[in-house]
Amino acid sequence: MTATEEVPSPCISVCRMNPQSGLCEGCLRSIEEIAQWGNAGDEFKQTILQRIEQRRQKGAS
Repeated sequence: MTATEEVPSPCISVCRMNPQSGLCEGCLRSIEEIAQWGNAGDEFKQTILQRIEQRRQKGAS
């Protein structure tokens, strides 16, 4: 990713919060992560993307 590119949002327009996991069933973000995304810096966005990947590997949804 170059300096002019933005970190892409993981949103896939499947916006349903899973009451058991507390995560969005589409993007696997918490409500807090979703709320913070718009104002977050690239470093924090990358951290969120890493968390999502870990959740995917664990089969969270």
